Amino acid sequence: MKSIAVQVTNYQALPDERGHFGIYGGRYVPEMLFPALEELEAAYLEAKKDPAFHKELNDLYTHYSGRPTPLYFCSNLSRQLQGAKIYVKNEGLNHTGAHKINHCLGQALLAKRMGKRRIIAETGAGQHGLASATVAAKFGFQCVIYMGEVDVARQRPNVFWMERLGAEVRPVTFGNKTLTDAVNAALKDWIENVRDTYYLLGSAVGPHPYPTIVRDFQSVVGREVRKQLQEQEGRLPDYIIACVGGGSNAMGIFYEFLNEEKVRLIGVEAGGRGIRPGEHAARFQGGRLGVVEGFKSFFLQDEDGQIMKTHSVSAGLDYAGVGPEISYLWETGRIQASYATDEEALEALQILIRTEGIIPALESAHAVAEAIKLAPKLDRDKIIVVNLSGRGDKDIFIIAEALKDVKWQEFLKSKVNHPGHVT
Repeated sequence: MKSIAVQVTNYQALPDERGHFGIYGGRYVPEMLFPALEELEAAYLEAKKDPAFHKELNDLYTHYSGRPTPLYFCSNLSRQLQGAKIYVKNEGLNHTGAHKINHCLGQALLAKRMGKRRIIAETGAGQHGLASATVAAKFGFQCVIYMGEVDVARQRPNVFWMERLGAEVRPVTFGNKTLTDAVNAALKDWIENVRDTYYLLGSAVGPHPYPTIVRDFQSVVGREVRKQLQEQEGRLPDYIIACVGGGSNAMGIFYEFLNEEKVRLIGVEAGGRGIRPGEHAARFQGGRLGVVEGFKSFFLQDEDGQIMKTHSVSAGLDYAGVGPEISYLWETGRIQASYATDEEALEALQILIRTEGIIPALESAHAVAEAIKLAPKLDRDKIIVVNLSGRGDKDIFIIAEALKDVKWQEFLKSKVNHPGHVT
């Protein structure tokens, strides 16, 4: 690989006061949302300086969510690949099963601090929706979750639990009926109900200050990795790999290491069925610069600027855009962008399950696939850390169908034929 050309001395100083990472980011929204975003920014800056806020958040991380999550050495997988040591940061062991709870707890405390009574959220794979519904139940908020109709169908287990937690799940029936459309629906709701509603945005995307807020709450992941790897290996990793949808889990683990030039950072996008129009969600493989959903970044667009159809076996990675900080880091060469196809992600999932007994989310399996390709090319004293952003419970229907599991298909048929039968 080519050496990284770091073009600024302090990546952690970004964004600027207007919410820009270079040319990316910013605040491109209807005028009526400016006061709400300014209110949010002021509340966040005030909270950042308040020791009581941090104490409450850290207490929730420790006693409610279960932090710190383990940094686990995959000895079997590393030995099988005969290359670099592979560690996984197991965010799937968080309460609700993914990293999403990190920023949901932080934003719930902000909403409470701001006196909001209602939260809205968008979700694709359902993990952010589940985490949002969870904090709404804990803190007593009314909660509405927007979810593309396609994702409602393929992530039914998460929908079931969101509803049990008291959230209203509203299927989005326009556009491609996936995550991008859910974001648009949530923004429309916020415009109409801005006075009493907090938009609990689910990734490091959207208008300023959301990319910064989500990144900051997620950065606990990278801080833990630094400490844990120092205890286990006495040094920094050589590579950090994370899947990239919007960018929340990637920025969460990358941020702590942005100014560590020797640590290579790799973001893995969804290669879907291959890099052909409408068959993938790899924004750095043919994406265009644009302004969508309140921020400037790379999006998969046609020549007329319309958002293109995307595809991924993973509901959480088929977002048509990518967070502005990820775009800036890619443009400056600080991160490398890669992609894994559906087939590669499914194969990586099965390999991790069989070698280590860990069931990753399909999103995370894309990062695992990159590690499996990279490790054999490196010396055995090199260290790779993979952000395992969630566990695979939610994906059982997708995985079983993709693997054509006959026993699972027979089970589903039996439930359809005998819906009231309990074995």
